[in-house]
Amino acid sequence: MADESNQPAHSHQIQIQIDPQNSSGVYSNLMMITHRKEEFILDFLFVQPQRNPQGQSVANLRSRIVTSPEHMRRILKAIEENLARYEASFGAIEAATDIPRVTH
Repeated sequence: MADESNQPAHSHQIQIQIDPQNSSGVYSNLMMITHRKEEFILDFLFVQPQRNPQGQSVANLRSRIVTSPEHMRRILKAIEENLARYEASFGAIEAATDIPRVTH
């Protein structure tokens, strides 16, 4: 009997398909996160450098992701692992100071 303890629990390959209008992605320089018991909502925004006539900054919603708490935990782990690899290759990332923190 073969020892299967070294086999990954879920080793699937997924073919990713993307349509042309989404292939270039979108740029976001601000993210807002809201949640309730069943889901997390991640709003990716672009804050324009110029202000509107009332002197307020304008943020356009670029993408909204709605996901489960369990998947949010996997997203967080993946981001932490990738940040660590990035910083190991390119050095520490300094915190941005030019965009105000928005809370709600």
